[in-house]
Amino acid sequence: MKPRGQSNPPNPFIPIRVEWVGEPPSTRPEVFEDATREILSRNDSPDVGFTYSVNPYRGCGHACAYCYARPTHEYLGLGAGTDFDTRIVAKLRAPELLREVFERPGWRGERLAFSGVTDCYQPLEASLKLTRGCLEVCLAYRNPVALITKAPLVERDLDLIAALAREARASVTISLPFLDAERARALEPGAAAPERRLKTIARLAEAAIPVGVLLAPVIPGLNDEEIPRVLEAAAAAGARKAGYILLRLPGSVRPVFEERLRRALPERAERVLHRIRSTRGGALYDARFGHRQRGTGPHATAVAALFEALARRAGLSTDLCETDAPTTFRRPRAQLELFG
Repeated sequence: MKPRGQSNPPNPFIPIRVEWVGEPPSTRPEVFEDATREILSRNDSPDVGFTYSVNPYRGCGHACAYCYARPTHEYLGLGAGTDFDTRIVAKLRAPELLREVFERPGWRGERLAFSGVTDCYQPLEASLKLTRGCLEVCLAYRNPVALITKAPLVERDLDLIAALAREARASVTISLPFLDAERARALEPGAAAPERRLKTIARLAEAAIPVGVLLAPVIPGLNDEEIPRVLEAAAAAGARKAGYILLRLPGSVRPVFEERLRRALPERAERVLHRIRSTRGGALYDARFGHRQRGTGPHATAVAALFEALARRAGLSTDLCETDAPTTFRRPRAQLELFG
């Protein structure tokens, strides 16, 4: 990623604010170690289709302007803008910690989501291989997994994911909100091009790995018009399922998104912000469960109806969440004991 000028909204947990006189200094990627002793995140939101997730990284080099996880960096004393994109925190003991979880008597082999917050295949994963290490643990214990990413790097682990799909349960969902390459580059500057992500869907399907597509986020007034093309292209590439999430702008995500939208697409910014408000009761965000993922109002209703109809026409299931099934989880030593 190229160096960029520093730009962070004020951190609500830090009373000091720095304002640069003139151009801010450029910022280069930095990596920090997370010394946490826990690797699982437990979700209790009714809007999310999983209970447990694994997040090997905090912050993300994809630098997506709309990322709802940006405020999590503020808990670390960092900023939700450039800091989130370039100051990445890595859980270097992630595979070891996951193995410890699987050895606990209370673990029952629930499906794990990779990742519920930031992309588990972001650029840093190419060298640290924390996600791959965690998948090796999952395969050893035959623990079901569901991965979501926008990175072709997932293809590196086709061997592990395919084995998990055969011996346990595994699926991959590719995040693809745009087909327009210029819009994607403007708002997802560190992520792979849309056409490259379609190739990833095809390669996952060829490896007999259940693969879906997630239009996240759908940005009213910007990429909602691309829904038909995205669904058709994903289905043609081999996707079986599809889902979408309406743009979410909690906390400091709003100023980051608005700043980058105005800078990258000034001619469309006002139209987009107006349309967003039309799906959020006149505001830019509605945090209520049941509404934050889908929005309200005529435009949000039209998007939902359009998506369902087009997905059905493309032969895509709109149920990205797996139904409950008996777990395949087995502790390796328990398997050996069967043979004396």
